[in-house]
Amino acid sequence: MSKANLGSDLIPLFKSIGLNQAKAAEAAKSPKTAAVLEAIINDNHTVAAGLDEKRSGLIVALAGSLAKTDGVDLPERDYVVNKILDGKLKSVDQVSVAVKYVESHKIPIEDAEFDQECGVGFSISPADLHDQVKTYIATNRIPGWANFGTVISALKTTPGLRWANPLEVKNAVENVFLDTFGPKEAAKRKEKKDTKPATPAPVSESPTDDSTTIRRTVFEEGFLGQLHKPGGNPQLHDRLREAHLAATGGNVWTRFPPEPNGYLHIGHSKAIFVNFGYAAHHGGKCYLRYDDTNPEKEEARYFESILEMVRWLGFEPWKITYSSDYFEELYELAVELIKRDKAYVCHCTQEEIKVDRGEKRGQPRPCIHRDRPVSESLFEFENMKNGKYRPKEANLRMKQDLEDGNPQMWDLTAYRVLETPHHRTHDKWKIYPTYDFTHCLVDSMENISHSLCTVEFIASRQSYDWLCDALEVYKPRQSEYGRLNLEGTLMSKRKILALVNEGFVTGWDDPRLYTLIALRRRGVPPGAIISFVSTLGVSTAASNIEISRFEQTVRQYLEGTVPRLLMVMRPLKVTIENLPEDFLLMIEKPLHPKVPELGTTSIPFTRTIYIETDDFRLEDSEDYFRLAPGKTVGLFQAPFPITCTSFKADPVSGEVVELVCKAENEGRPKKPKAYIQWVADHAASSSPVRIDETRIFHRLFKSDRPPSDFRSDIASNSLEVVKGAIIEVGFWPLAKRAMDEARQEAKARTDKAAAFNRSQDDETPHATNEQLVGNECLRFQGLRVGYFALDKDARIACINEGTKTTGREQGDYIVLNRIVSLKEDAGKTP
Repeated sequence: MSKANLGSDLIPLFKSIGLNQAKAAEAAKSPKTAAVLEAIINDNHTVAAGLDEKRSGLIVALAGSLAKTDGVDLPERDYVVNKILDGKLKSVDQVSVAVKYVESHKIPIEDAEFDQECGVGFSISPADLHDQVKTYIATNRIPGWANFGTVISALKTTPGLRWANPLEVKNAVENVFLDTFGPKEAAKRKEKKDTKPATPAPVSESPTDDSTTIRRTVFEEGFLGQLHKPGGNPQLHDRLREAHLAATGGNVWTRFPPEPNGYLHIGHSKAIFVNFGYAAHHGGKCYLRYDDTNPEKEEARYFESILEMVRWLGFEPWKITYSSDYFEELYELAVELIKRDKAYVCHCTQEEIKVDRGEKRGQPRPCIHRDRPVSESLFEFENMKNGKYRPKEANLRMKQDLEDGNPQMWDLTAYRVLETPHHRTHDKWKIYPTYDFTHCLVDSMENISHSLCTVEFIASRQSYDWLCDALEVYKPRQSEYGRLNLEGTLMSKRKILALVNEGFVTGWDDPRLYTLIALRRRGVPPGAIISFVSTLGVSTAASNIEISRFEQTVRQYLEGTVPRLLMVMRPLKVTIENLPEDFLLMIEKPLHPKVPELGTTSIPFTRTIYIETDDFRLEDSEDYFRLAPGKTVGLFQAPFPITCTSFKADPVSGEVVELVCKAENEGRPKKPKAYIQWVADHAASSSPVRIDETRIFHRLFKSDRPPSDFRSDIASNSLEVVKGAIIEVGFWPLAKRAMDEARQEAKARTDKAAAFNRSQDDETPHATNEQLVGNECLRFQGLRVGYFALDKDARIACINEGTKTTGREQGDYIVLNRIVSLKEDAGKTP
């Protein structure tokens, strides 16, 4: 029996579960989908008994999704089936997400996490929806009705609104636009009246304002909106609160406390945004505090990169501090803790400590050194400090509460012995405090009003509070929010280091990674990252975001902020036979048709041009509108269309190497159905600009959630290098202008930061212009190709500071990175 007949035989079975004839036949078309659907029906009596039209359609959608996977086990499959039957999953989108979820989670599945991931029970009030729309418009500085459709599309991809009713989202956007910009037609007339003729304008490196100008945003809503007021955090003694408020003036004080043992990644951008943004929004202050308590893993390059990334994202620290600034005070507090009989020196091995802490039994037991006399612990702690013990031979442990159910209260280590010299204190110390001892006490000493961290530290809040109260010092309030995870990549420093060391990527800044230095090198604007993070909202739930959503935010940000240049990736020569040899027409074109502020540029149009190789084919068809023999096509910005009259092919390979075309420059030619990009050949104006390398990055991993054996999941084609692409000559003045403007902005920000440091009697040269300026400041859209930025490997003389030349110089080497592709429009016919 043929496969076609086999599918037909299943149609009656599929109709029996509630599908109509057309949908049953459609389900039977695909052998894989049909096989899965048949198995679901045979294995589930509820499905076999028949369903309503909606549920039966969702079961078919489930079968289709399962047919595309590498395999989902039966218990997980049936879990999703039951969610559909119970009415929990109500849309095809929810079913698709559910299949992805059970691919990486086995029974027993955590219902609450599944429901949140798949939007089960999602609801949002009209008021909350209105507020989210308003926040998005304010944060992204939406200018008017021209962005109406873009805003709707963007909001539909944000985690907080993904499961919202599309019609309700559209109505909310429309209402907010009316409130903000007035009636649509009146707003359009005003925009038209205010528009001035296009004139050259500087290209901004970062079109976003500083965080201090962010208006009503996530900082007033949800998790952040519900945080305590300064001074509202409980204290052991009233005097502690009074001293704190006297120091802060009752203002919000936060800190961003990274460990300088690696490069920051996209997840850290949320922590930077939350800590710096929350303080700025409330007129407060935010420290950049390096948690440098482990000299074995800390390197100078990490310290430098962290500050650079904070500044690159648009934030300036109030003060830059180090945990090592407080080593003397921390040591004294440790001595005080011992004197209060709340800490003791332990000589157990690491294995013995793990056993005592209940690692293998789930229940702790007292260490044999726990009840040693205070005087003995003081003596031994002094021996630790003086270098008597080698690493792991002695530790200072806090005497907490072994009866508590929280493992963070089971006598955590406060100090350990390390022999590696410290980058700042050198050989002064032989003992170093742990995170659990340092973090809360330095928060206390720096008068932090809001200690904001991610939810994996929830259990640590109890030990945080315990230590502050044990020493009777000011106790900041720790509040935890959900971290940002990006699917399809790795965030583990250990695993990224393995990728680097084993040669899977070229370094920590390889644009296929999602470290911040890699995103910067790729050309992603800092404002796009802040826009992305701000639209996610802040709650206690983790944000597990698909790479495609992040790229869509970047694409939307670039669409209205970067200039557009004619670009051809794989050039095919075209000779326009009815134009004179010396024909030259200089065309003035806008750098962005909808953003006149970006200015204009002038490009040549000549007898010889180049088009994209893929814009020509020998076989014509009714649904093909680009160039073919005898066919006419338009050229963007050119004065007339061209018609292909003949072509030349390589005698050996048969590959088309040149087209001969005719300019339709007489009479009134019929309007072409398609327009293609082109670049002219004109040596006198240095056209075209030849690109030495164009690097196109694809996903590094094949899976949305790379397995523990991540090496087996690495895609073989994640980097594509194209040589010989060409761009219009408008590239040269744009490159120089972009870099000059970036330097001006960097200098203004750096001067402002330095002046502030001087006002605080802080002469440390923390800020430099170079931290904000790099080749990636040159960004543009290659028309119909993608968004691009200049790579750090590129050498271009004209962008050097102080140079007055434009054009290619000897020694120049142009390397472009594709930031993101253009948005695909499935509705367009090629």
